[in-house]
Amino acid sequence: MPVISAPHEFNEDELYVDVKSIFGQPLFLKCEGFNFAGSVKVKAATEMVEAAERDGVLRPGSILIESSSGNLGVALSMLAASKGYRFVCVTDSRCNLATRRLMEALGSQVHIITEPHPTTGYLGARIDYVRALCASDERYVWFNQYTNPANWGAHYRRTAPAIARQFPELDVLFVGAGTTGTLMGCARFFKEWHRPVRIVAVDTIGSVSFGGPSGRRMIPGLGMGVRPPLLDESYVDDVVMVDEADTVRTCHTLARHGFLFGGSTGTQVTGAVNWLQQHGTPDMTAVTLAPDMGERYLDTVYQTNWVQELYGN
Repeated sequence: MPVISAPHEFNEDELYVDVKSIFGQPLFLKCEGFNFAGSVKVKAATEMVEAAERDGVLRPGSILIESSSGNLGVALSMLAASKGYRFVCVTDSRCNLATRRLMEALGSQVHIITEPHPTTGYLGARIDYVRALCASDERYVWFNQYTNPANWGAHYRRTAPAIARQFPELDVLFVGAGTTGTLMGCARFFKEWHRPVRIVAVDTIGSVSFGGPSGRRMIPGLGMGVRPPLLDESYVDDVVMVDEADTVRTCHTLARHGFLFGGSTGTQVTGAVNWLQQHGTPDMTAVTLAPDMGERYLDTVYQTNWVQELYGN
């Protein structure tokens, strides 16, 4: 067993779940929630913080600030607590209550945006608030996950190589699209690999990332109200759009088999299974990611009243 002195030094990166017996398609699910931040976002958070420290942007007395739907906020809260920084997370009313409380338990300040921007939605309103705070006090350091190359670089250097080691005969990789950091990092790695790997982006209906119409999105993690600055569609071979009601169904199906995963996992598994039903073959090697676990979604995705109020029966 490893012995660590800082929380970001531990991350279980080699655990996969074979879900073929559940969904009838050849699909492996890479579990990213077994670290002290509880999600894949620990990788991008660590690289962004360490890059800012190397560049002299982060100094004693600096205040970290970031816009986040939840998981990156938790990861930065953990790192800030470990390294002795203050951290302000700017989120919105869709952020899970458990996630907010977790950030506050780690000592962070959470500011909740309750009104969306008229054209750019909640994300635009969050970014406007971050920019206003940064302009008011030079101590604030904004990593800007939406444009920061360390966001995709973390997955180019860590997530994709881990998948390649485990599955040297990989045929298709399904990656959820939020900021597209994970998507772009993995796609860039596999486009340079020794054999072709099909990269399929999975997004939620209502997201505008790939040119679709803007719509209601209630499950945090995937989707964007503006086109992601990091996105380069030349690296993406296909896009699958998933309805949030199907996300919920998939999460509950996994839970009935003992696997409690978060909303983004439900979306990615749904998209992967739908794609494989149309394009897959029995001998195909396919992988997707489970960005976090399901405990933070007990009041939403796994709460009957919340589900019925938004999606019906």
